[in-house]
Amino acid sequence: PAEKAMVCFGSMFIELPKAKTREMLQQDQEELDEEINNLRKELRVKVNRLYEAQGKPELKGFNLNPMSAEEMKLINRILEG
Repeated sequence: PAEKAMVCFGSMFIELPKAKTREMLQQDQEELDEEINNLRKELRVKVNRLYEAQGKPELKGFNLNPMSAEEMKLINRILEG
């Protein structure tokens, strides 16, 4: 049916309402984004500690943050004219 979606959980497929499926996917994506951001923050600290232990100067520009989707849309809009 049009209001149902097949979702794969491990090795089995389950038919769920599309709204519930979309909600689950959005929640999973938000959790993954949060985990990725936390890992990026930890990586910066670890790389700085490594460079310090090696007696090297701190990396320049390593604390930069990626642009958000909204910022990218604005940049693309400006570039298109």
